Amino acid sequence: MEKELEYWLKLSEIENLKTTIKIDLLTALGGARNVFNADKEILLRFGLSQQNYTDLYSDELSQNVSNIIELCAKKNITILTISHEEYPEMLKYITDPPLVLYVRGSIPKSNAVAIVGSRKASGYGIETAFKMASDLAFSGMVIVSGMARGIDTAAHSGALDAGGKTVAVLGCGVDIIYPPENKNIMERIIKTGAVISEYPPGSPPSTIHFPCRNRIISGMSLGTLVVEAGLKSGSLITANCALEQGRDVFAIPGNINNYNSIGTNRLIKDGAKIVLNSDDILEEFNFGIVPLEKKKRGGGRKRRIEFEDKEKRVITALRIEDLYDEELSEKTNIHLVDLFEILLNLELKGIVKKSISGKYMYIA
Repeated sequence: MEKELEYWLKLSEIENLKTTIKIDLLTALGGARNVFNADKEILLRFGLSQQNYTDLYSDELSQNVSNIIELCAKKNITILTISHEEYPEMLKYITDPPLVLYVRGSIPKSNAVAIVGSRKASGYGIETAFKMASDLAFSGMVIVSGMARGIDTAAHSGALDAGGKTVAVLGCGVDIIYPPENKNIMERIIKTGAVISEYPPGSPPSTIHFPCRNRIISGMSLGTLVVEAGLKSGSLITANCALEQGRDVFAIPGNINNYNSIGTNRLIKDGAKIVLNSDDILEEFNFGIVPLEKKKRGGGRKRRIEFEDKEKRVITALRIEDLYDEELSEKTNIHLVDLFEILLNLELKGIVKKSISGKYMYIA
């Protein structure tokens, strides 16, 4: 079995060879072992170049694969091939599925929806992503996103807050925490869901990797919800991937004068379904779900949230009046760098939000 895994990894690691060619080889020859043992003429006929063929049988590739297997065993990383029963079912049917996934945690089997958006999200965007993810997770949906700053982080946080499950798809190895400030949320995701990547452990974040991983985010999901997106946002790539994969695309409407709403509003103009609440998504999937009773979580009691000293100072100041970040920094005597992190945490908890004017306000 371990030898079979080596064959899968070798084929997966061959560069400059389209995934579609690899899939065709696996389908026609009946598995990775048979591909590796096939005659050279057959492999070249399927589309391998002479360099691909040389690389496939090179000592360098063999050593690289051995290192990957050893590192995964050491770091408790699961390797799933596309033939494995734990591999996400919907992902198998996209045009270019990853042959191999590296996984920390356990990929949930439930139906999934992707939530993506701008890294430089507004308070409105963060609040909306958090609430949508929370409501959908509470309804039993798995939330898939990319663990990037902004909307992605809010989506994962919302799912976890609801006691639901979420999957983060990374553009680097699953042993690398990126962005670094998401260490805690990454650990929380792994406990009940999964952090996955098509890139081996040790692979650093790369601008090339992120657009590629977007097809996995949409490919795992029944549909993709874009919360905020500028004209050149990576989340629009995810939406395009969803369309190419025959999946639903949803969008949150936004202020027409806000740059981060240009992409979402244009998606709606081009035919994406406008979303005002989680029911708009659940109804589209047509699971026969009766609209959920708006029940209070935790047995009807209001959840008690513990705050740190600096958080308390921020809340106290905002209870008195709405403030810009610099005004808030001056009143609380908290450095701006630290204040931004505190404000993000409070936004994710649904305690404060940033208004259209740019001021922060207390909303709990």
